[in-house]
Amino acid sequence: MKSKLKRPIAIDLFAGAGGLSLGFEQAGFDVKAAVEIDPVHAAVHKFNFPYCVVLPCSITELSGKDIRERSGIGNQNIEIIISGSPCQGYSYMGRRVLDDPRNFLVKDFIRLVLELKPSYFVFENVKGFTVSKYQSFLDELIETFSNNNYHICLPWKVLNAAYYGIPQKRERLFLIGAKKGCVLPEYPAPCSQPLFAKLANPILPPTPSCWDALKDLPEAEEFEELVYSDCVETEKWSNPSHYGREMRCLDDSSWHFGYRRNWNPFLLTSSIRTNHSPISRARFHATEQGKKEPVSHFFKLAENGIANTLRAGTDAAHGSHTSPRPIHYSSPRCITVREMARLHGFPDWFRFHITKWHGARQVGNSVPPPLARAIATEIMKCLGMNPTTPEDVLDLGDPKLLSMTMKQAANYWQLSIPTKDIINV
Repeated sequence: MKSKLKRPIAIDLFAGAGGLSLGFEQAGFDVKAAVEIDPVHAAVHKFNFPYCVVLPCSITELSGKDIRERSGIGNQNIEIIISGSPCQGYSYMGRRVLDDPRNFLVKDFIRLVLELKPSYFVFENVKGFTVSKYQSFLDELIETFSNNNYHICLPWKVLNAAYYGIPQKRERLFLIGAKKGCVLPEYPAPCSQPLFAKLANPILPPTPSCWDALKDLPEAEEFEELVYSDCVETEKWSNPSHYGREMRCLDDSSWHFGYRRNWNPFLLTSSIRTNHSPISRARFHATEQGKKEPVSHFFKLAENGIANTLRAGTDAAHGSHTSPRPIHYSSPRCITVREMARLHGFPDWFRFHITKWHGARQVGNSVPPPLARAIATEIMKCLGMNPTTPEDVLDLGDPKLLSMTMKQAANYWQLSIPTKDIINV
């Protein structure tokens, strides 16, 4: 990149496809390094963030020095470390929680924060992390940072994406820490109001609905190409809502403080079709909006409502099950990965793996970018820096990065993967 504007540096430790990375980029940060152990997800991150150095390994294999050297950050100050660590089978009985082997990822997250010494960090995890039996885990996490020159924004918060302009009910724990001497940020205030809000706020606009999110997208079932491919070029786009314009990047403001990408706005991507049986389609059609279909238990979207929590499905170690994608509100089918991405706040230029299994996992495992951006904006304020709009327009990566099997991705990254973990998807 040619830009000489100073942008604060972020490191993403459990990057996945890049939901946190994108939100922080849009708020004015440069994500200089992304650590992702899954080689398929690492390849997708590389495609979408060509300026970022992807480290395709576990954080347990890295030291702070490794990250600085391999990313080219060197001795530069790191403003923030972001972490959407996977949910583990957290242990909480009979010993110090962080010493339990099952909690090694969180322990290594702490280690890297203390080695890299960022001004701030963000720790994200599932809402279940906050229930009483895991409270000792959170307390110990906070205590460890407090004893090592960091203070925490307390009380920690469970934030619901539906209050941040995202048409999805999705609750996640966020913990924000700051180096002692740095200003503690506020957790972001809501910017939209879902229909289920108990206390109406007349100042806030309504959260975009499923209809707002999806109405302008071409109908995937109209394209034979999408039986065997995940993308097709078309002009069959309808008039978008305000939210749809944002997702299609039709206005300069849609890019926020992120880098523009060279992309084809007429290319419908991540939309490979699902071959439903006539019986399934009939059941989907008969299901009332906002209810679960009684056989599959798939949730049918309500066009004037918002989506239920979009889930990731399971990895190879747990059966490689595709996530239970919701049923479209007006078409008797499950929604596509692109429609999932719309409901998650990913813009249309952002690409996912071509398969439904990997693509759905990449969406379902990610932090919605608008929510990440809201958090990042609060931290940017505390840094005392004005976010800058980059002049650079970035080319996306090689499309081959989006179609690799696990074995191909491992070979690309020159990794050795146990045979049991190699699957041809």
